[in-house]
Amino acid sequence: MHPHPFFGLVAAILAVIPAWKIVSKAGYNGAWSLLIFVPLVNIIMMYVFAFNQWPIEKKL
Repeated sequence: MHPHPFFGLVAAILAVIPAWKIVSKAGYNGAWSLLIFVPLVNIIMMYVFAFNQWPIEKKL
């Protein structure tokens, strides 16, 4: 029995909402959070966001 595609869509939305909020609070465009759906790029971007100075920090 295969899961209904609706559940995949719900899971994707539930993943993007907090990622969008976090990326926006860091001072980046929230659309960057869509990279969580691209394999390998999502891991690279996690390190970029973790170790680069965030735009919001530059304003302080």
